[in-house]
Formats: sequence, C-alpha cells, structure tokens
Amino acid sequence: MKIGFIGLGVMGRPMALHLIEAGHELSVYARRAEAAQPLVDAGAKACASPAEVAANSEVVFTMVTTGADVEQVALGEGGILHGAKPGTVLVDMGTIPPGTARRIAAQLAARGIETIDAPVSGGEVGARNATLAIMAGGKAEVLERVRPLLEKLGKTLVHVGPNGAGQVAKACNQMIMVSCIEAVAEAMLLAEKSGADPEKVRQALAGGSAGSRVLEVFGARMTARDFKAGVEARLHHKDFGILLDEAVTLGAPLPIAAQVWQQLNALMAQGWGREDTSVLLRVLEGESR
Repeated sequence: MKIGFIGLGVMGRPMALHLIEAGHELSVYARRAEAAQPLVDAGAKACASPAEVAANSEVVFTMVTTGADVEQVALGEGGILHGAKPGTVLVDMGTIPPGTARRIAAQLAARGIETIDAPVSGGEVGARNATLAIMAGGKAEVLERVRPLLEKLGKTLVHVGPNGAGQVAKACNQMIMVSCIEAVAEAMLLAEKSGADPEKVRQALAGGSAGSRVLEVFGARMTARDFKAGVEARLHHKDFGILLDEAVTLGAPLPIAAQVWQQLNALMAQGWGREDTSVLLRVLEGESR
C-alpha cells in the first residue's frame, strides 16, 4: 500500500520502519529533517508537508505528542485535510483527548476522509519489537481496512468503540499504570525507611499477588537508582492532564488518580520531566525529609 507517516520520534521511527520492512511504499514528514533521514535511507520519500504526505497515501499514520499537534497536522495549513483524497484513512496513534479525536474525525469525515484513533501502550521497546498494545476507536469496517498494517506494529489490537473510544481506553491504561508506579514507589520508600533492602523486598513481592509488570520494570529502576527515561515522565504528566480533564467533564470521581496527579505535578516542579516516571520515588524521598 501507499502509506504516509508523520511524527518520527522514538516511537514513530521504528513503527514506520516496520511498515517499510513489510513492503509498503512510505511517504514521511517530520518537522526536523534529520528525524526523517533514517526512513529516507530505508527507502521512504521525504515530503515537505503533511498535505503532500496525504496526497501520496491511501493511509496516513500520525504519531505526534499533543492534541494540538494532531489538529495542526490534520486540519491546519498544509495539513492532511488539504492533500487527502476521499476514502483516505488517518490513523492517529498518539495519546490525545477523546474530545479532540472526535472533533478531528468529524471535520475530516465532512471531506470523505476516515479516521481511526489508535493509541498504544508498550513504549519505545514495544515500538521497536512490534509488540504494542493498540486500542482502536472508529468504524469497524474502516478498522478492518487498516488492520493488516496495525498488526505489523503490535501484538494486540482491540476495537473499543467509535471515534474517541481508543483514547478513552488509553486514558484508563495510563491511570492504572502510573497509579501503580506511585504505589511501587511508596512501597520501596517504606522498605528503605524500615531498614529492609528495597531490592530484596521487590523480589519477594514479585512472587506474590503484588507481582506485576510495573513492579518488575519500574521497581527495578527504583532500586537500581536508574532514572534514565524509558518513557519520559512529562508524557505521563500530559496523559494525566487529559484523563482528569475528561473526569471533570463527565463528573467522574477519580480520587486515587487525583493524588497521583499531584505527585506528577511535584515531579515536574523538580525539573524531572525528562527522567523516567520511576523518579516518583525521589519525589517521595524529598517529601519525607
């Protein structure tokens, strides 16, 4: 297929490479030309704008950071809207507010352009290994058109519901995961304050009902004092802003998420936004002094 890919950062670049490796013809756009160069070296065509990418493509993937970024790429000057032909499908794989996803889908639909919101979980490692969990919102028949492409990027793909539903699922994912990271940080702090070896405590917990992927990965980073980013904490901070805005709109009480949000705010205030989210441990250590 003729495919476009916009957003070639730590997640987008390996995802786009998987599509090239699968034999598809790629057109790419990145705000920084150097970000696109590895794809060009692999055979992709570099384009001057999202509109040019769309004009060359049957399906356009976006993997950019914020809802405002997606709106600009999709609807702004030189955006996908101005180059895509009717029947083109936009697959947005970033994490943005559900309402923004619905609004973009409605505006593109008025021009005959279909949209799937398909945020992912799994981070950079999942992107490199094509093991992402993909949560899709949009029309079932449109999802089926792009399913073979998505299956090159992830190991699980669930159709959650209409446009915006994929973003709702991603918000729920982030709420559970980051709340668990905070819980692990609190457990590691308690172990340390009690005079126990936090790493031995972590190993003991891993064999019981507290065992989890979060304890395995983030707990190990905490006990090793290795806060180099897997996923930068600023992105989880952004995601919590999305889910709490949604909660306010819906009147949904999220007391644990609200507390974790405050810890993420404290993390950002310390200037640790580009560290791994396991740095929540350091926030607690500062608060306990």
